[in-house]
Amino acid sequence: MIEITDRERIRSIRLNRPEAKNAFNEAMYDAVTEALIEADEDPEIAVVVLTGTGDSFSSGTDVNEMAERTSGAAFTPGQHGFTGLADELIQFSKPLLCAVNGIGLGIGVTVLGLADLVFMADDARVKCPFTSLALAPEAASSFTFPQLLGKQNAIWTLLSSEWLTASECLEMGLVFKVCAPENLLDTTMHHAAILAAKPISSLIFSKNVIMEPIRESLYQARRREDAAFQSLLGKPANLEAMIAFAEKRDPDFSSLGE
Repeated sequence: MIEITDRERIRSIRLNRPEAKNAFNEAMYDAVTEALIEADEDPEIAVVVLTGTGDSFSSGTDVNEMAERTSGAAFTPGQHGFTGLADELIQFSKPLLCAVNGIGLGIGVTVLGLADLVFMADDARVKCPFTSLALAPEAASSFTFPQLLGKQNAIWTLLSSEWLTASECLEMGLVFKVCAPENLLDTTMHHAAILAAKPISSLIFSKNVIMEPIRESLYQARRREDAAFQSLLGKPANLEAMIAFAEKRDPDFSSLGE
């Protein structure tokens, strides 16, 4: 599910569901949230690095579980779930670095807005597929993306459901550095080590003075997004998107009013 490695005050969390392109099911949401909570509380951990296994960073929320939730089939929510992970990312007190090793979809993109430094392989690409699923943005991206990318780039990223290349992400400001794939982890860990060598208390207080003025805005954005998600989930357009995904075809929204 995930692999955790602690070394020299750096915790590495590697998403490890390659058969599902590292999609987040409820168990993975819980596992990553717990790993972050433990890292936040561990006085020996200064920095966390999040990356993926195989050719994907994360393909987002597990669509099969989403279909179960939409259809009313038996669905067991996790202890933390998506909301728990999003809130932990907002309140996480130590530097969080992401190494985007491959494709990123949904939470595999919106998590970048809540990271502190983002590194991306030059052959990786990302997409926010919310409108193609007849859903709305998530993980406070309706706040973080306009802040990072500017309004027009954020509108395009969140509303178009189009792919973005690594160079486009760098130009827009979603990514700190783009690296050759073979250099991605070394570059990320080099920067993590520079931060990890600093006093942990200084890292925590420094991050807090940056985040505290916007933290409540992030929570409010997440709550607005969750309300929009619940309003859209299970509606005709969303059901058509889920059926089209299962049938491996493009959805047809032309005859739907909503």
